[in-house]
Amino acid sequence: MKRAGWLVLAAGLAGLPWAAGEYYINLASQIFIAAIFAASLNLLVGYGGLPSLGHASWLGLAAYISAWMSLKLGLGHWATAPAALLGTTLIACAFGWIALRATGLGFLMLTLALSQVLWGTAYRWVSVTDGDNGLRGLTRPTPFGISLDDAGSFYYFALAITAVAIWLMAVFVASPFGAALRGTRDQARRMSALGHDVWLIRWITFVYSAFWGAVSGLLFVYYNKYIHPASLSITASAEGLLAVIAGGSATLAGPIVGAVIVMILKNYVSAFIERWNMLLGFVFVVIVIFVPEGVVPGLRRLARQAKKAWRSPR
Repeated sequence: MKRAGWLVLAAGLAGLPWAAGEYYINLASQIFIAAIFAASLNLLVGYGGLPSLGHASWLGLAAYISAWMSLKLGLGHWATAPAALLGTTLIACAFGWIALRATGLGFLMLTLALSQVLWGTAYRWVSVTDGDNGLRGLTRPTPFGISLDDAGSFYYFALAITAVAIWLMAVFVASPFGAALRGTRDQARRMSALGHDVWLIRWITFVYSAFWGAVSGLLFVYYNKYIHPASLSITASAEGLLAVIAGGSATLAGPIVGAVIVMILKNYVSAFIERWNMLLGFVFVVIVIFVPEGVVPGLRRLARQAKKAWRSPR
């Protein structure tokens, strides 16, 4: 996207609370949370070639740690947020050490199995998580004394965090380390022969991806003021993976577009169609048939083809 396009997008996002109702502002905030979640998963799936079905672990774990410390220990957000990010990242270090013993389908199944451990723990450890009732009665932080209870103020807070998160992930991908990561995806044996530690590159990416998944978890629990074991479920992980594939993996804009599609179908269309999951499946089938590489890369390809056809002599 050219600079003018970015400026138009930035102006549109900044002015949305002034032009839209509270419902759409809240929907946009949820899209920001889903965008960070999908973009962090894309680091593994798109750039690392490591499909995961356990990424919701980091969202749910960070949310639970923050909520538990706030409710049970009475700590403020200034303490719970860093602790949640640190705790989630440390657990991701251990999970990555286990899961990266395999690649491909084996990695997929290991991430699923490990996430189910956390999901089952959230349901059964009632003294900590309140089980199926979830942790409720939470509050939103007040950065610099600004209350985030208003839909508009939380929107700008989520927008700022999302912009920083996407930018830092873009820097990560564009760095020499990102090039090495793509090399491990395409030619792991050749990268190893050239002296690169393929396992370490993937492990660092796994942990970095989990960190941003945890950031999305904090925003999630701040927005909802509630956390339930369903946030750790395979369904939540599958929604993120679907957003990455639908939007276009190994692109920066793809997961964001995919998150927009999934969240609109989940939160807006579901108000009119009871079985919105069927519509989501139909949309995904259409995407796979017409733009199998994803919406963003597919539209770019179609635009190039149209431009070439327009310029060709008749």
